[in-house]
Amino acid sequence: MAENSVLTSTTGRTSLADSSIFDCKVTEMSKENLLIGSTSYVEEEMPQIETRVILVQEAGKQEELIKALKDIKVGFVKMESVEEFEGLDSPEFENVFVVTDFQDSVFNDLYKADCRVIGPPVVLNCSQKGEPLPFSCRPLYCTSMMNLVLCFTGFRKKEELVRLVTLVHHMGGVIRKDFNSKVTHLVANCTQGEKFRVAVSLGTPIMKPEWIYKAWERRNEQDFCAAVDDFRNEFKVPPFQDCILSFLGFSDEEKTNMEEMTEMQGGKYLPLGDERCTHLVVEENIIKDLPFEPSKKLYVVKQEWFWGSIQMDARAGETMYLYEKANTPELKKSVSMLSLNTPNSNRKRRRLKETLAQLSRETDVSPFPPRKRPSAEHSLSIGSLLDISNTPESSINYGDTPKSCTKSSKNSTPVPSKQSARWQVAKELYQTESNYVNILATIIQLFQIPLEEEGQRGGPILAPEEIKTIFGSIPDIFDVHTKIKDDLEDLIVNWDESKSIGDIFLKYSKDLVKTYPPFVNFFEMSKETIIKCEKQKPRFHAFLKINQAKPECGRQSLVELLIRPVQRLPSVALLLNDLKKHTADENPDKSTLEKAIGSLKEVMTHINEDKRKTEAQKQIFDVVYEVDGCPANLLSSHRSLVQRVETISLGEHPCDRGEQVTLFLFNDCLEIARKRHKVIGTFRSPHGQTRPPASLKHIHLMPLSQIKKVLDIRETEDCHNAFALLVRPPTEQANVLLSFQMTSDELPKENWLKMLCRHVANTICKADAENLIYTADPESFEVNTKDMDSTLSRASRAIKKTSKKVTRAFSFSKTPKRALRRALMTSHGSVEGRSPSSNDKHVMSRLSSTSSLAGIPSPSLVSLPSFFERRSHTLSRSTTHLI
Repeated sequence: MAENSVLTSTTGRTSLADSSIFDCKVTEMSKENLLIGSTSYVEEEMPQIETRVILVQEAGKQEELIKALKDIKVGFVKMESVEEFEGLDSPEFENVFVVTDFQDSVFNDLYKADCRVIGPPVVLNCSQKGEPLPFSCRPLYCTSMMNLVLCFTGFRKKEELVRLVTLVHHMGGVIRKDFNSKVTHLVANCTQGEKFRVAVSLGTPIMKPEWIYKAWERRNEQDFCAAVDDFRNEFKVPPFQDCILSFLGFSDEEKTNMEEMTEMQGGKYLPLGDERCTHLVVEENIIKDLPFEPSKKLYVVKQEWFWGSIQMDARAGETMYLYEKANTPELKKSVSMLSLNTPNSNRKRRRLKETLAQLSRETDVSPFPPRKRPSAEHSLSIGSLLDISNTPESSINYGDTPKSCTKSSKNSTPVPSKQSARWQVAKELYQTESNYVNILATIIQLFQIPLEEEGQRGGPILAPEEIKTIFGSIPDIFDVHTKIKDDLEDLIVNWDESKSIGDIFLKYSKDLVKTYPPFVNFFEMSKETIIKCEKQKPRFHAFLKINQAKPECGRQSLVELLIRPVQRLPSVALLLNDLKKHTADENPDKSTLEKAIGSLKEVMTHINEDKRKTEAQKQIFDVVYEVDGCPANLLSSHRSLVQRVETISLGEHPCDRGEQVTLFLFNDCLEIARKRHKVIGTFRSPHGQTRPPASLKHIHLMPLSQIKKVLDIRETEDCHNAFALLVRPPTEQANVLLSFQMTSDELPKENWLKMLCRHVANTICKADAENLIYTADPESFEVNTKDMDSTLSRASRAIKKTSKKVTRAFSFSKTPKRALRRALMTSHGSVEGRSPSSNDKHVMSRLSSTSSLAGIPSPSLVSLPSFFERRSHTLSRSTTHLI
């Protein structure tokens, strides 16, 4: 180890790896000089020393550098060689040399002469910030490591360490030989040693040597800082660097996953028993004895060490996670470093922790009774909250309470001498409520609070917006049900048949309405966020692995725990119904229970209605993100998406024939969008999540009131699945025909047209929606779908797109007027004043032959006015007949 050695630089001067002593002496000298200057009385005024910059060689040729010196009002001269320094040296000036290369002979000569040397980035940075040139006892090329304090460990080659220390000084950094709390970064060449362990415990970033080299490569970049997270994270020492792992006791799927994570975190893996392995990770719940005697150099650790290292983003200490045989008498006192959280002074958070601690002490009911693990399909299906037949509590078979949860309670539930059916149901209601509150407490204490804690090792595991999306209003739900649970407990302890249980739920009905919709409405988003973060963020995946394996979770995942609030209210309504059945008619609680059940149903109806509105608004937002250029006025509280239909345009409106068009039918309007030909860029949602680029281009947002007729085109041999809309825009004097061909078979054309007509009738306040549909022949409107998928048709559409691009390139809006006038005069003169040349005839003949081969009439053979007149006449005759 070269941590305590004295370093010798390449220039022959001695420099310590720890520059703290040198920095301290410089500070003391400056203070001493200041003290002398303030206490001595000098009759003659001290001469003023002016700072002067000397631009050495290439630095004098940089115009940007000269301009920066003028901005900060510092005088400068240029110097080509060191020999010129004798003529420039003067006691009236403090010379600052600007050198572009800190490795050439000129720099070495200036360094030996104890000259003050800086690099061009320092001058440019001072000019940008309007600050004077900084004073540095060492050569300072840039300030990309300014205010950083570095410490080194694990370096055995003195030359490499000297090189790194020199580069850090050139970038403004400070070196410390001993590790202390002031060190901002530890540069490690291995993952062992006391410095490494202390850095892990303090959460200090541990960097590779490449971090310094790459920062030096970017020394000329303005405003670059080596401590920026995006740059620094590329060179952090991974948790499993220098580690070779093998695994024992895991399934094939788990083993494959852990092997992939090992390589992702900088380690390697080998088969079980290989002598090169440094760590053996054991599934302690399955393996009771090792199949071989491990060597002294092999660490045999529990799987918590593996996931804990990934979560901390650093190699955890093996001694805290050593695997021990099940029959060993030693006391296992491993304390997970992950449970040591930074104390939070927030009063509300401390009060919540006290409530959770009190809850865990006083409860005498197990929050996770023994039961079969539900399948993912069953446990994650929300369904309607009004369906109270499929709830988890109603299907649980309560068994013996685990001993770990059978703690004595000061308010233990009394057992009446004669247990009535009403008391039994009330007791079950209290037990399920207590279980539910414990589950909420587990979610908050085991998952939410650790993720929100400040000062996490390795930095925050999730972003604040992701945590908010996952947990939502869980703390508010916990507060309400804690109060309900306390009221039920008082009622059970002081049981009397005449006491009202319905009043408890009536008392908190408003709170339930306030707290549940924000969570239930966005549960799917919460679940998707968990799945996405678990795939994309290894530290969060490790965090879930560690905490979901704890007994408090009852072998349930976070998603399975979070679905309980969705299922709780239907379960309560079911138990209240059962309680009402066992309540006598003369009991005053009978009517109160009916009101409580009605109140719960109103809460669930409100949640369902609110959820439906939320989903409808989310669908509209999805349309806005998917359609580029979609009008902002599409977003409206009274608007909802009804149907989406994929079609192909059959006419010239709303876009070219053959274009893929998507119709979004809303309850009062129709959004028409075509498929984008080229997709560029990405979109970012309000939550900061990157969305895929928009695949559609907005064409027109049309109110349904503009649709006058819906044409059902008859099925013929040349026309399939076609329909048309007769539209009268307010800015047009005639009707416009929009014809389409449906490309999806999921929705029958008949159902689509009826749906469209029903919403059009609702918009224009007509009861006869069926009268809006008109059956028409394809020949009368020149609608044909026969060649839509042919190669020739696609080639024709490609030619048309190319011609449009050429037309836009020579458009009147972009071409200068003088050039246009000259082109028109030349064209006019060539047509009237001379006959076509032989070359022109050859080109025209080739165009004509090509058009005939492709089946497309040549422009010279088609009378465009007569064609449009004939088409317009046919359309006007048909539309007149329709109206």
